[in-house]
Amino acid sequence: MKINPEKEVVESLAKEILVAARTAPKAKGIDDLIFGLITENEEKEKLAQEMERIAEEKGSAFKFFKRDADNVRNSEAIILISVNFSKPLGLNCGACGFSCDTILKQPKPNLDLDGPVCAMKLLDMGIAIGSAVAKAKDLCIDNRVMYTIGVAAKKLNLLPGQIIIGIPLSVKGKNIYFDRKS
Repeated sequence: MKINPEKEVVESLAKEILVAARTAPKAKGIDDLIFGLITENEEKEKLAQEMERIAEEKGSAFKFFKRDADNVRNSEAIILISVNFSKPLGLNCGACGFSCDTILKQPKPNLDLDGPVCAMKLLDMGIAIGSAVAKAKDLCIDNRVMYTIGVAAKKLNLLPGQIIIGIPLSVKGKNIYFDRKS
């Protein structure tokens, strides 16, 4: 007999969640999203330590990075979703604040994320994230969308791209991502 065998399937279910994200609609059918999956404790620990380092570096207003680092350690898996924007769609919609001819020529600020990014690509990312968390909900896997995980993943160069978002996954008797202490 296996005791608590449900944790054994989390990696497989995480891949189903990634299928939902991958098949989400994309502007003009052009897919600039990259996905990653972390399940190994050593990789989760490295990510959590980077989140704690960022919290220390940024100061007390960013202590939520430490709180989220504990969530990473206690999660069964971490999904990463990155937008790797390299070519404008040619819509010249202006939503990014630039034209398609000038967006790639803009200086990159030395901040957590590398903008500017095509707004349509960000919408694609948002739709993929929504599809992923909806699938996780359907599979009864607790999850939360976390900017903090993405910032640390970006600093560790875990995925290419300008913006990375993390979605930790948990299978426990209580959702670990709510009722959290700052």
